[in-house]
Amino acid sequence: MINFFLKFKIFFYVINLLLIILYLFPGSLLGCVFFDNCKVQPQITSDFIISSNHFYAFGLVTILGYFTFLNSEKLKLVLYYLLVISVLLEVFHIVIPERSFQWSDLFGNLLGVIVVIFVKNLINKYGITKK
Repeated sequence: MINFFLKFKIFFYVINLLLIILYLFPGSLLGCVFFDNCKVQPQITSDFIISSNHFYAFGLVTILGYFTFLNSEKLKLVLYYLLVISVLLEVFHIVIPERSFQWSDLFGNLLGVIVVIFVKNLINKYGITKK
C-alpha cells in the first residue's frame, strides 16, 4: 500500500487541494452536500478541548504525506509545510465570510500534525523495524 503513495504523489496533492478548498469555502461545503445547509458543519465525533474534525483531517493528510515522501529528502519540507498550512488555513477564517477563527480548530490542526510526527518518531526509535 505504501508503494501506491510513493508512485502516485498526485494523490497527496489532490487531498491537499481538497483540504484547502474545504477550508477556504465560505460556509460548510460538506454541510451543503450532506445536509442541504451550508451553515451546518458535519461532526465526526464530539469535540473535547480541540476540534476533532480538524484533528482527523490534518492527521490523515500528515499520514499521507509520510507515506508519499517516505524515502525522500523532501519529507522534512512536507512536514514544515503541513505545520504552516495548519496555522494559515485557520487564520484565513478571520476574513472568510461565514467562517470564524477558533482556537480549538487551530489546536486541532496543529495536534493532528504533531501527533503523527511524534508517533512516527517513536516508531523509528523503538518500532518493530529496528533490529
